Order: sequence, then structure tokens, then C-alpha cells
Amino acid sequence: MLIAFILVYLAVTLLIGWWAASHVHSTRDFVVAGGKMPMTVAATALFATWFGSETLMGASAEFLEKGLIGVIEDPFGAALCLVLVGAFFARPLYRMNLLTFSDFFKRRFSRRAELVSAIFLVPSYFGWIAAQLVAMAVILNTLTGIPVVIGIAVCTVVALIYTYIGGMWAVSVTDFVQTIMIVAGLLVLAYSVNQQAGGIGAVLASAPEGFFRFIPKPDALSILAYVAAWITIGLGSVPQQDVFQRVMSAKNETSAVRASYLAGALYLSVALIPLYISLCGRILYPEFGRGDPQMALPQMVLRHGNIWMQIMFFGALLSAILSTTSGAMLAPATVIGENLVRPYFRRLSDQGLLQIMRLAVVGVAFSAAFLAGWKTNIYELVGQSSALSLVSLFVPLAAGLFWSKASNSGAILAMLAGMTAWIAAEITDSAVPGLLWGLSASVFGMVVGSLCKPDLSYENFRGDRLSVSSSDG
Repeated sequence: MLIAFILVYLAVTLLIGWWAASHVHSTRDFVVAGGKMPMTVAATALFATWFGSETLMGASAEFLEKGLIGVIEDPFGAALCLVLVGAFFARPLYRMNLLTFSDFFKRRFSRRAELVSAIFLVPSYFGWIAAQLVAMAVILNTLTGIPVVIGIAVCTVVALIYTYIGGMWAVSVTDFVQTIMIVAGLLVLAYSVNQQAGGIGAVLASAPEGFFRFIPKPDALSILAYVAAWITIGLGSVPQQDVFQRVMSAKNETSAVRASYLAGALYLSVALIPLYISLCGRILYPEFGRGDPQMALPQMVLRHGNIWMQIMFFGALLSAILSTTSGAMLAPATVIGENLVRPYFRRLSDQGLLQIMRLAVVGVAFSAAFLAGWKTNIYELVGQSSALSLVSLFVPLAAGLFWSKASNSGAILAMLAGMTAWIAAEITDSAVPGLLWGLSASVFGMVVGSLCKPDLSYENFRGDRLSVSSSDG
């Protein structure tokens, strides 16, 4: 019965994608759903941005092993990102009426900055998508015995089909449906295991001493690692195309801001549920977490839950993974079409660009599938993806919006210096987290490049923003 439910669920997902295709008539429909989504739909889409395998499986494994301080990156850093987007970035970016983050770099700095940002932005998604494909493949292997490699291929095809035909319409509508499945499934499971484990008091009391420590040890390396955990997704995912597209899909800027705040609150509250479930599991089943800790929750439900609990849990898990995968496939494909292909084909029609973006979805999907077959640690894959955008794109985005002296040279130097320093730190296995070296180098590059070689990019950008605002009004 469980297998039948999974097949039906995947079929319904494809049907939603097929329905969504009827609303896609232009690149704007494909990329940002025509900017027509109500606040609640935009909020659930933002919530579903990262609520996938790393939250349900990766974070639970880290939580059991390291305690609360081990999951600062996700869910706490991820929720922080959504709040920061609402507070500082959603409104000014929405007013600019852009399709991609790299469009911002072109308008604020130059075509060269646009190109460099796109080159760094696109590969940052491969690890994220690969993490979701690995999770789905492992689940299918556990349930059906299908080899992981074949499972990766199956999952790639399912997510690819509805993303290819429906774009952001398909992503947003399925995210709304999948969010309901996620919340309902986790609440049912949490209530059940909580009752069996003796209630909240007994569960919390069973945790080892210091398990809920939220502040790092008072030594330099622990504090630096703690800061790095907060900013990996907290700042690193601010300049991510999938977040940007979901913000831009809202029907107006007020809805975009409110959706970001609501999504942040929803993400943190819902993401704490699987952490609590994992604590209950350790009480109920002494063997819980042995072997592959990423599969601890699925195995607990599969072995000890009744069929309805299994359906609710795996429905929630598949929902979370599919919603994250689809948005992550669409984001880099959009950048490829808009910022890497379109500038070289100025006579390209809107329909031609739409087809290029759809083909790019295919290329991104299969590139991520290859990576998924090579590396299988979910939490690691996700963290590396966010670190890449943090060290290269966050500083020029923030400086471009809020520092009038930020120049084209500063933006390009910030991206190159940040990426170089991060890679060097990772290769040399630095005791200080590599992303802190990269972020520091990016700040240094922005300041030095902007002060040594100023330009008029801000004045031009300011004029463009005023003209866009007046035309919109």
C-alpha cells in the first residue's frame, strides 16, 4: 500500500505540473509565475525553498550526534536568511522588476559583473539538487530495494518533467500542496511518538547534559565555527536565485516582504518537529541512529509505524524533497538563459529564450544527478552550495544596494577574491572555516576595488531605478 501511495503521489505531482504549463506563456510566467502569487502561496514557496532532505534527514542526524549547537546552520541559519530577505532585500529588489540576481549585477555594475556573477551562481546549485536526489534515491532503495543509482535517475526524471513544463507556476502550486503534506505528516508523527515516549517532559529529560547548549565554548575556534554556521545559509543564501524568484513571484512588494517573514517563522517552527521526533526515537528504539544516521527517521517509521503513519511521513518527506529539488533546478536554468545565453543573441525572441531555459533545466538536472552519484552526504552537499554563494555574491549584492561608493571594479574583485580565498582555505584545510576567509577577502576586494577605481555605476543605477519606479507607477 505504501508503494502504491508513493506512485499515486508522484503521478499527482506530474499532473499539477501539466496543469501549471497552461499558465506559462512567457519567460516571466516561467521564471516568476507572472508575479501573480498571493502572499500565502509565496510564503509556502519560500518555506519550501530549503525544507528538504537536509532538514528532515541531515539536520536530524547532526542533532542526535552534536546536540542543538550542531544544527545552527539549518534550521536556525536558514530561518534567519528568510527574515533578512524580508527586512532588507525583498522590497528594493522587487521594485527593480528583475528576472535574476545577475540582472541586478548588470544594472548596478556592468555586463562583465553580470557574467562573473552568473558563472559563480549556476554551479552553487548542483550540490543542493544532488542532496535532494540522493535522499530520494536512498528512500526508494529502503522501500523497494531499487539500486541508489537507478533511484537517482528516477527522481531526476520526475522532478525534471514538472519543472520543465510548468516552471515557477508548477513550483509554487506544488509547494503550496506539499507544505500542507509536510506539516500534517510531521504533526501526526510527532504526536504519536511523543505519546509513546512518555511526553515532552520525559523526552527532554532523557537528553544528555549540555545537549541543548546554544552558545559555543569560549575559545576562538569554537566561536568562529559558530559564526560560520549562522552565516553559511543565513547570509549565503540571500543572493540565491531560488529565493529571489519566489520573492518576485508575489503579487506586490508588500506581499513579498510579508511572505518572507511568514516563511522564516514557519520554517523554524516546522523544522524543529523532526528534531524532536528524533529525540523520541532514541528513547523508543535503542538502536536508533546506528548505521547511516541520515536514515534514522525513515527507518524508525518504516519498522515501527503503522501503514497510515508511514504514508503521512513518507508523503511529507517526498513533498519536502520534491519542492526543494524543483525550485533548485529552475533557478540556475533561469540564470543560464537570461544572463549567459541571451546577451549573445540580442534578436532572440521571448519564446526562444523560454525554450533555452527549459533546455537548461535538463542540463542542470543531469549535472546534479552526476554529482549525486559521486557524493552522498546530504548535509555536506547543502553547506558547500551555500558557502559558494556567500564568499562570491553576498558582499557585492549588499554593497551594491546599500553603499553608494561600490564600483564595478570592487564588485568583480570581491567575487574573485572571495572565491579564491575560500578555495585556498579548503585546499589547505584551514583551522578557521574557509568561508570566513572567503567572506573577509570579498569585503576587502569590494572596499579596495571601489576606492581605488571608483565609477559612476551608482548614479546610473539610481537613475535606472527611478525610471523603473515611475514606469511601474
